[in-house]
This record gives sequence, structure tokens and C-alpha cells, in this order.
Amino acid sequence: MKRILISGGKGKFAKALMQANNKYKIFAPNKSQMNILSKSSISNYISKKKIHYFVHAAAFTTPMQQHRTQIKKSIETNIIGSANVALVCMKKSIKLIYISTNFVYPGKEGGYKEDDYLYPVNEYGWSKLGGEAAMHIYKNTLILRMCMNDDYFPHKSAFTNYLTSFLKKTEAAKITLKLLNKKGIINIGGKKQSAYDFAKVLNSKVLKKKLNKKDAELLGKDTSLNLNKLKNII
Repeated sequence: MKRILISGGKGKFAKALMQANNKYKIFAPNKSQMNILSKSSISNYISKKKIHYFVHAAAFTTPMQQHRTQIKKSIETNIIGSANVALVCMKKSIKLIYISTNFVYPGKEGGYKEDDYLYPVNEYGWSKLGGEAAMHIYKNTLILRMCMNDDYFPHKSAFTNYLTSFLKKTEAAKITLKLLNKKGIINIGGKKQSAYDFAKVLNSKVLKKKLNKKDAELLGKDTSLNLNKLKNII
């Protein structure tokens, strides 16, 4: 049985991946067991296991505003931590799957393809693109630019004029497991729709709200993805 190591083992995506799995042995260490800020910590953990795939999902994500104030954490976790993972995987010849984001695209017109121009919407996007840089250098990698959200919608309201390609994390996890042997870049998401239309399916009580100028500066206006490459694969 092939083995997967997933960083960010206590996160929701890691849990969704483990729930969707019926084929692999998955190791999902917490931060005290494997800290991506330390190459030796990563290497020591991997040395105890026979790992075939490393799914790098550990990241500093939301709230996105915090990437403007917790700059050190953003850089260390998403850029330096990802570079550490790439270096260890390269040394041990392990296939690396990097969980990136649709926020690496400009977020103005939507329908972004994998080879489109990159200019991140926000600081979070920049930090994830910084992590991508190491993955492009270590060739035995797959970069998944994901547009995913929780399987429930915890907020009281959602934008009616913000377009995206949200996909539930459980669905994103299932797709990820089907792509482990691929390389390059693949967009993963759902159909193009407003954040409100996505949210109301998960929470019928969600209220409508409009994206204002400040919100648009942080999130963009249309971060939807072109999913043709994914559809051709699966």
C-alpha cells in the first residue's frame, strides 16, 4: 500500500482527505510532530515512514486581512515552510503535491487558465505564489490551484456580486486523490457562481450583501477558474 504524508494534518482539508481515502495509508502529523519551519523536523518524520506522496496542505490562510499584519508568519509559513518541504522531498525523491489557491490570479475577469498571467489578488495569494516558486524548481511536483470552501457556510452573509468557483473541501479532497500521479499545474474548483449562490445551498439562512471597494481590494471581483484541464483528466 502506497503512503501519503499530509502536512497541516489537523486542518479541515487533511481531515477531508483522510475521510475520502480508501486506497492509501495516510500520515497526518500535527505541528509538534512535524514542523515545516524546520527541514530537520520534516526529514526526521519522513525517515520513520516510507512515503510515496507528500501533500503539502499546511498554510497560514484566513482571515486574509492578517497577511497584512502578520507578515512574518505569512512569509515563514507559506514561503519558507514550502521551500523546506520541497528541499526535503527533493533529497528523498518524494512526489510532492502542493495545495495552492485561485488567489494567485488577478481576480478581475475570472475564467483563469493554468497558463494565464499571474498577479495575486492579495498578500495571501502572494505568499502562496512564493511557495509555488519552489515547486516549479523541484520538477517532481503537482501544483493544485484550488478554489474551495468549507462544507458548511459559517458566515451570516455572502456576496452576491463576487464571482468564484467554490467547491466543498470534501469534493476537493476526492479529486486530489485522483491526481496524485499527475505533474504540472491543475485548477480545481466548482462551477462559476456568486459566493451567495454557493453559500445558500449550504445555509438557507445566509443573507445577501454587496462587495464594496474595500472588499474588492482584498478579494478581487471574479476569481473563477477555467476547469477544462481538470475535466479532460477526470
